[in-house]
Amino acid sequence: MANINDVSRLAKVSKATVSRVLSGSRGVKEESRLAVMQAVETLQYKPSVIAQSLSTQSTGCIGVICATENINQSTGYLHALEKELRLNQKYLLLRFATDAASLTHSVAEIGHGLCDAMIVIGARFPLPALPENVITIDCLDADSARSIHFDRCFAAETACQYVLKQGRRQIALINAENSETAGQILQGYHLALEKFLLPYDRRLVYSGAQALSQLLAQNVSFNALLVPDDATAQDALHQLALHGRSVPQSVMVFSLDSTLPPGVSAIPAIAYPLETLAQRAMALLTGQFSANLSAPVRGQLSLPS
Repeated sequence: MANINDVSRLAKVSKATVSRVLSGSRGVKEESRLAVMQAVETLQYKPSVIAQSLSTQSTGCIGVICATENINQSTGYLHALEKELRLNQKYLLLRFATDAASLTHSVAEIGHGLCDAMIVIGARFPLPALPENVITIDCLDADSARSIHFDRCFAAETACQYVLKQGRRQIALINAENSETAGQILQGYHLALEKFLLPYDRRLVYSGAQALSQLLAQNVSFNALLVPDDATAQDALHQLALHGRSVPQSVMVFSLDSTLPPGVSAIPAIAYPLETLAQRAMALLTGQFSANLSAPVRGQLSLPS
């Protein structure tokens, strides 16, 4: 098993320089930092977390708390985050939360001595007050400089434009329940309809757990259906099949938030770049704030193969 001496020899730098690079200290030449990181990768060197914590008062662990209601959506984030953390010599400690109370408990449990910072993913419930060392990804209630948000307006407008160009002019929308996100999605929906000179029909827009059932009960005609995420899309596919509506022949279903790789999903979707999200999360964790980090992340049109 490689040790710090092996890394030092291969990188042709001192052990002190290796330590500074691995602890994230400033004042290290970029050439030396790259040499150390290359040596670490080559030797598959894993520094002792206990030794690091004793010398730097840092555990090297990042706590990740996933909302269980959005766990399917969060799985992709976890893979990307784990890879990015590993590249930065950090370790991931996973917890789950079902509501604000359980989130508060998890933050208190792992935030005192176990983790240097925390990431909350996919919460669809109102967030409690969070410490400064917590950032959020895709949390509908979050609104701060330490949050990563998605451009929902752009997603809805892009989705509408795509299905309209496929000849689908009767577009139904299952909207998010969160008021801010729902407003952004509805704005994009309106913009696309206006661009194509189509009227807004409120009978085609619903939100909530029974949204699709309510839409189908109206017996209003629609040949495209926009849904908030992949989980809602799977439910929609099931319900449409039960009502004898074939996909995509009768109804084209479109997910506004997908973490599946391009070509994997069976339906068109707006996919978000997971590696970019993980890199942005790491930048926020390390205090590398910039205007680009506060801007909403735009997804890309992803079509089934």
